[in-house]
Amino acid sequence: MNILVIGNGGREHAICWKLKHSKEITSLHIAPGNAGTAALGTNVPIKPTDIEGLLRYVRKQEIDLTIVGPEAPLAEGIVDTFRAEGLRIFGPTRAAAQLETSKAFAKDFMKRHRIPTAAYEVFHTGDEERLAEFLRKASYPLVLKADGLAAGKGVLIIDSEKDAVRSGLAMMRGESFGTAGATLVVEEFLRGIEASVFALTDGTRFVTLAPAQDHKRILDNDLGKNTGGMGAFAPTPHMPTETLAEVKIRIIKPVLDGMRSDGIPYTGVLYVGLMLTEDGPKVLEFNCRFGDPETQVVLPLIDYDLAVLLRDIADGTLQLSRLPLHDANAVCVVLASSGYPDEYKTGKVISGLDSIDEAREGVLVFHAETRAESGRVFTAGGRVLGVTALGEDRDFAASIRLAYNAVSRIRFDGAYYRTDIGRKALD
Repeated sequence: MNILVIGNGGREHAICWKLKHSKEITSLHIAPGNAGTAALGTNVPIKPTDIEGLLRYVRKQEIDLTIVGPEAPLAEGIVDTFRAEGLRIFGPTRAAAQLETSKAFAKDFMKRHRIPTAAYEVFHTGDEERLAEFLRKASYPLVLKADGLAAGKGVLIIDSEKDAVRSGLAMMRGESFGTAGATLVVEEFLRGIEASVFALTDGTRFVTLAPAQDHKRILDNDLGKNTGGMGAFAPTPHMPTETLAEVKIRIIKPVLDGMRSDGIPYTGVLYVGLMLTEDGPKVLEFNCRFGDPETQVVLPLIDYDLAVLLRDIADGTLQLSRLPLHDANAVCVVLASSGYPDEYKTGKVISGLDSIDEAREGVLVFHAETRAESGRVFTAGGRVLGVTALGEDRDFAASIRLAYNAVSRIRFDGAYYRTDIGRKALD
């Protein structure tokens, strides 16, 4: 197969790394890719949202399967366009992707189909007085969510009425997350342990990957602002087999059944962000693509040909009832630019990458936002690298040591990372 992967982050580098293990691949193309993916295939200077440009490239290169990494092209209907042209593509349609692109849509969907989630209210621009009145009577802490896409940062946990009113109004006025906050979801604050489950589905059948845990906050001990993710580990010991079974029965299957009954069947990967509460698992959010950085820890654990799996899903012919997984664990530490998730500088030279012997050490360095020039690698964004260590079975302590040993050898001006990634696996 000739395969095109759309995107330029750590998620896409991890997808490409796993695809390169396939015996079915003839050529691998990445649009636009980064310094890491360049070593695995051909980087193509086409933006992920340039759907017509991607369509022309797929025709010219005779691409057999297109895999969509980021959410933006899904939100713009790339799957609809490609399918209308008779092209094989992995991902949900624009309508199905509303599970991620609209928090209000997702919450209303879950309420209608009795899928466990937090209590909520939805407010639109013009509802400022109703919002203020609601927040005066609310219990705290509570959660404010921008309805639209906000690069994983559109969620605020608020501890007081004063902060809630100020932040909520700022979001609805476009001062925090642009148009994404014009519609605001106010949610009950759920207590428990967060976890993530990925379901790969052809719309009817599905298989799940190893459950993972992400670290969203910028600072150790889950303090500071929300980010796109500062690290992850899998499989999480906090989700035993019986809990995962409950998630499949009470959440994933009802979602897929509900989408079909609503006339918008869901295909591709469904990311289910969960809170494991005393009352059982409840949905925090859905993503309509592989999560980042969870992808960097769940894909290395698959003991199956990813190219074949995604092709079968795109064709609607998934046969697996259970996805074979390695008896191993993975821990990923993200190296970010100083100032992220706010303002930061790019163009910093990265050194030490050649000191990591991936085959010997069991460490994978996934490039998130990098660029190569004149034989050197430079930072090109907020989250720069994801250093993933692989370990045997559930020996997370060894994997954590391995990951941070590798991190200590990679340097760039202003490099920042959390020092407690994976600690929750030891609890």
